[in-house]
Amino acid sequence: MIVYDFVLDEETVLEQVNGDTLAAARKVIAVHINYPSRAAQRGRTPEQPSYFLKPSSSLSLSGGTVERPAGCELLGFEGEIALVIGKAARRVSIEDAWSHVAAVTASNDLGVYDLRYADKGSNLRSKGGDGFTPVGPALIPADAVDPSQLRIRTWHNGDLVQDDTTEDLLFPFARLVADLSQLLTLEEGDMILTGTPAGASVARPGDVLEVEVTTADGGLSTGRLATTVEEGTTPFADFGAQPKADDVQREEAYGSRAAAGLPAEPGAAVGPALSPKLKAKLESVATATLSSQLRKRGLNNVSIDGLQATRPDRKVVGLARTLRYVPNREDLFKTHGGGFNAQKKAIDSVNDGEILVMEARGEKGTGTVGDILALRAQVRGAAAIITDGGVRDFTAVAGLDMPTYFANPHPAVLGRLHIPWDTDITIACGGATVQPGDIIVADADGILVIPPAIAEDLADDCIQQEKEESFIFEMVKQGNSVDGLYPMNAEWQARYNEWAGKTND
Repeated sequence: MIVYDFVLDEETVLEQVNGDTLAAARKVIAVHINYPSRAAQRGRTPEQPSYFLKPSSSLSLSGGTVERPAGCELLGFEGEIALVIGKAARRVSIEDAWSHVAAVTASNDLGVYDLRYADKGSNLRSKGGDGFTPVGPALIPADAVDPSQLRIRTWHNGDLVQDDTTEDLLFPFARLVADLSQLLTLEEGDMILTGTPAGASVARPGDVLEVEVTTADGGLSTGRLATTVEEGTTPFADFGAQPKADDVQREEAYGSRAAAGLPAEPGAAVGPALSPKLKAKLESVATATLSSQLRKRGLNNVSIDGLQATRPDRKVVGLARTLRYVPNREDLFKTHGGGFNAQKKAIDSVNDGEILVMEARGEKGTGTVGDILALRAQVRGAAAIITDGGVRDFTAVAGLDMPTYFANPHPAVLGRLHIPWDTDITIACGGATVQPGDIIVADADGILVIPPAIAEDLADDCIQQEKEESFIFEMVKQGNSVDGLYPMNAEWQARYNEWAGKTND
């Protein structure tokens, strides 16, 4: 049995992963999908865990480098928690399984998607390269932690890209150990990579990847596992499989077509760019004017109603991004509610100037966004958040520069009544239908949804209408009756044209 010399006191010192640790690992076993957030991203939730082997020669220490093989494009990274087996396990029960784990540490399950096609699912070449499994830098003793209360985070060039906990894993760690032990002996020093949450992506030469595992309270930490990517210079020999990347693998490696810089699938909703010129036009006119011009075009059901604003002094114009909540159902919340769920995905992908619109069914009995996620949206550059549900942490949300439009404050978390379900789809909010790419104009007078195809002409007509109304206002101010003036008859129209010509001069 391996004995690790851990020291746990007020100034906790943990055993560092070293060459002996790597040498003791006869097997490295990795789990395919284990985090609900990753399952949601992949669009599939397995009923049972599935595994693949990585060679022990793929192990490397923290602070090292990894080579992206010459000719490869898609070096994927996946921050993971690694279990280190402390005593042999063969046909152990779930109840006894955790006693066979000596420690946990941080790991990075690296691989080149360019070679996934070559091994019929074994991942040997795509995931088995030298240095493709860095681990460390410290080991946290298994008997000092609750395996359901660990946190995994990954940074890509200093940006936090993965952040999840083990609270709602599809397959808890003890189950993995027990399951594997039914057919093979887990030996002292073997490592099990326990899956990655959503947010895994692609690294390029020069990039720095960091992974850290902590207890949920932050009391114990592995420290950051740092790996720097280098460009390989030795080409593959012509007698073996050659690197081959396509858009399918790019989407898999990056996590989505958008993240990979690929065009949307045919038929997907794509919003046009909101040009600075068009944005300025829409900002210059009142929502009341926009509403009247929309009505002239037969659009009467394009206002999001019943909401209040944290910043009624602000006017915002932006393209809609959408998020839908469905009523909470406990079994579905387990698969869709935790980890990097649709809510967090929407917040973490909103772009500069966009407006995140949430469908909460008008449910006022819980929050749909709180201070941390609202702050994240503001940092991302969001122009506003609009929800027809409640807002949690109201005082903090109201203190942000970014406006939030909401039904009411409420102290409860969204899981009381909602499941974050999906993003960037057609939704209903405050009685209006909103599609991704619709133009939203919001101020103290109301919130309007403008179909992008008519926005340019609509803005021009609004500017013209307000110019006419400025003339009418001035004439009324001078004592003229509104009869024949509002709306203008032919005589007043002629006088307006003369006034407008002078104004333009």
